[in-house]
Amino acid sequence: MKVVIAIDSLKGSLTSYEAGEAVKEGILKAVDAEVIVKPLADGGEGTTEALVVGLGGEMIAVDVMGPLRHKTKAVYGYVPETKLAIIEMAAAAGIVLAEGEGKDPMEATTYGVGEMIRDAIARGCRNFIVGIGGSATNDGGIGMLTALGFAFFDSEGGRVGFGAKDLAKIAAISTEYVMPELKECHFKVACDVTNPLCGTNGATYVYGPQKGVTEDLRDELDSAMAHYAEITGKYLHNEHAETPGAGAAGGLGFAFLSYLAGELQPGIELVMDAVNLENCMQDADYVVTGEGRLDFQTAMGKAPVGVAKLAKKYGATVIALAGSVTDEAVTCNEKGIDAFFPILTKIVSLQEAMEQQTARQNMVKTAEQVFRLIAAVETKFTEME
Repeated sequence: MKVVIAIDSLKGSLTSYEAGEAVKEGILKAVDAEVIVKPLADGGEGTTEALVVGLGGEMIAVDVMGPLRHKTKAVYGYVPETKLAIIEMAAAAGIVLAEGEGKDPMEATTYGVGEMIRDAIARGCRNFIVGIGGSATNDGGIGMLTALGFAFFDSEGGRVGFGAKDLAKIAAISTEYVMPELKECHFKVACDVTNPLCGTNGATYVYGPQKGVTEDLRDELDSAMAHYAEITGKYLHNEHAETPGAGAAGGLGFAFLSYLAGELQPGIELVMDAVNLENCMQDADYVVTGEGRLDFQTAMGKAPVGVAKLAKKYGATVIALAGSVTDEAVTCNEKGIDAFFPILTKIVSLQEAMEQQTARQNMVKTAEQVFRLIAAVETKFTEME
């Protein structure tokens, strides 16, 4: 029997890898099997940690400019063997970093994201996985690009700044001082939204309000973003304003597409590719996945369903384990999850259920009992033959 485990983190309780190792322990208490644990994340919070553990990397801390231009310490993942950097833009330009100081969409910048990339390049990284969720910015990525050496000028030849208030001023772009190593770099960007850069479905209209964009600023800023896209097309000879995902993270998706030849992918697909999950599944009998709470949102494309889809490609039976399960979770059965189980073994408070040791023990116990049942059924059918 071969079992592949790819379970998302149980936020506040277990990381992806901790949950996977607990499931493995339970399975091996019940059956003699080959068990492979792979980290899982959807490209958002926790992706860096999951991939660093799963790929044998390390965490690097670097001082960068935060979204509102104060120094902050950002952490990213570094895997020397594959020259890979794993970056969450929120570590340098996230909305959580801006909340304590008040949101300022005209000033907020992605400059710190560029500083993280520079640091990774200096360490030899040429492959990048970048999660771009949770941004505080609406600068079209010019902050990040400025940090990487791209220069933006106004109509009088002066350098413009690197916030959203500067987008309308851009009249020319220079690549003269861009880091030469960027030509060797490959950027895969975890992006789960399909918004274009501009318009009523674009970055400013849809995501701007949560970053502080008011109605009186909205049209002005959207127009400035369109102007920026026009100048970009003129100087770089590409057109990505309408590309799905260009509007992600306040236009950071557009910057990756237009300036860095980035490839935008759904987060779960990107992570599964990075850990080579498909290769492990090709001869798997069972695949175990799950997350903290299994509900209707899971069925709409969250990590466990991505795993199930891949597993079904190779005919594996898919089991999901979760901290809690709602009535609507039955829709997951239509998405490739053959059966799911809550791991709670007795009535306890939410606080107690989320304690790391409690969650781990519950995961071990549930996995053991599920696979004892599987073993018993397989033995019975073998005897009948």
